[in-house]
Amino acid sequence: MRDYHLPGRSAVYASNAMCATSHPLAAKVAVQMLEAGGNAVDAAIAASVLLGICEPQSTGIGGDCFVLLSPAGTDDVIALNGSGRAPAGLSAKKIRRNGHKTIPIGGVEAVTIPGAIDAFCRLSKDWGKLGLKATLAPAIHYAQTGVPAAPRTAFDWAANAKRLQGAARDFYLNDGTPLTAGQMFRAPQQAEVLRRIAMDGRDGFYEGEVAEDMVASLQALGGCHTLDDFAATACEYTTPVAGTYKGYELLEHPPNGQGATAILMGNILSHFNLPSMEPFGAMRAHIEAEAAKLAYDARDRFIADAALTTRLDHMLADETASKLAALIDPKRAMQTPEKLAQNTHKDTVYLTIVDKDQMAVSIIYSTFYAFGSGLASDKFGVLFQNRGSGFNLTQDHPNEAGGGKRPMHTIIPGMLKQDGKVIMPFGVMGGAYQPNGHARFLTNMVDFGLHPQAAIDAPRSFAFEGEMSVERGYSDAVRQELADMGHNVIVPAGAIGGAQAIQIDHKNGVLIGASDPRKDGCALGY
Repeated sequence: MRDYHLPGRSAVYASNAMCATSHPLAAKVAVQMLEAGGNAVDAAIAASVLLGICEPQSTGIGGDCFVLLSPAGTDDVIALNGSGRAPAGLSAKKIRRNGHKTIPIGGVEAVTIPGAIDAFCRLSKDWGKLGLKATLAPAIHYAQTGVPAAPRTAFDWAANAKRLQGAARDFYLNDGTPLTAGQMFRAPQQAEVLRRIAMDGRDGFYEGEVAEDMVASLQALGGCHTLDDFAATACEYTTPVAGTYKGYELLEHPPNGQGATAILMGNILSHFNLPSMEPFGAMRAHIEAEAAKLAYDARDRFIADAALTTRLDHMLADETASKLAALIDPKRAMQTPEKLAQNTHKDTVYLTIVDKDQMAVSIIYSTFYAFGSGLASDKFGVLFQNRGSGFNLTQDHPNEAGGGKRPMHTIIPGMLKQDGKVIMPFGVMGGAYQPNGHARFLTNMVDFGLHPQAAIDAPRSFAFEGEMSVERGYSDAVRQELADMGHNVIVPAGAIGGAQAIQIDHKNGVLIGASDPRKDGCALGY
């Protein structure tokens, strides 16, 4: 129980249904969709697409999504891969020949085909009840009439507006300047795109005038994208990967997602007596940082397009975790392992919904970096993701950039089971931080007994690319101890990530929602 003398946030309890998102308007719309007779999938589509208007720096219809879904009346969990592929004509050899050692994060080379809309249409058809006309109606309304920029959204807008280029500056700036808190963001051109999707399904986006606008805009920037690339986009159902941590089963999205990294981190951490450490002291942060370095190194070596990921079993094996755990010096930081991909962004939206029939949806939706590639289509203002910068240019590496391939992806929805029952859909935003965030959230609850809201509220640290970001929630003394161990400690300009979770309390028949105060959103139930 939290100390009510101090600032904080209570968890939200409801007996019927629950949504937790990073923006309150999206949470409200999700609950309205449920109250109108929709299910968790309908609510998830409505809230996700609306978040592209509420938080355009973090997500949008030009991006990708991953989904974990537990159908009503079961404890099964299925995965849907809504990530797009590189255009067929993409050539790593050509990019290297042009003098690049990595994919340019703000270049047309980084733009992969948007996969989220195809996934939303498939989800609606296969699992929804209300149809796209109903689920897209709120986003169409707010894209046309506008949404006031929320405080965290405005903070991110100002920090990343410089990434916007060309036509994108016209669509996502206010007379050339970032929107400030309270200023209205309107996207009437996106409203028109959504109307076409509502009427014609995926064909309203991947074919016809909208697709022609996207392709012409990308080709004018030097891209090799074609109408055939867009028409061929298709999501895929897959099987989650899973690992066990002290009686809890952690389910993650398989490659090309990085979910296996979170499982490997948990497996490494299981070799240490975390409960004996101070929850937010230096030792726990140090051990976690070292586990992250090793797990992320494995990620960058092995995870790629699912068809090319051949070492997944090795990555998830207990023997692998045991050998990696033995490399950790409890008193000294190791050097950062070699890095092969670019994954430093922090902008993504995550939301989770559980409905009255206990259908549970865990969905994450992103354009990768803040404002994606910074490029947008000329007519409709579709902001293009730069997910292709998740590729590397190392010849013959499984994640080498190439036509028709899916890049290694950072966004990962999570789901927890206990005793075979689904007990919690959850997710942690924050780019590369996400696997570390999943492991931190899980160990906060399992090893330190924190309630989901407290587990989200708690301070975070993250060692990546030679720096250890330590939030101000840690004491100066802890930061000094970490520095003395050899970590290059910094206080990040912004908070590390964000998170949402819904605990299904089977015993009492209630849902418990938790939402990260690092974002603008909330949990809302009825």
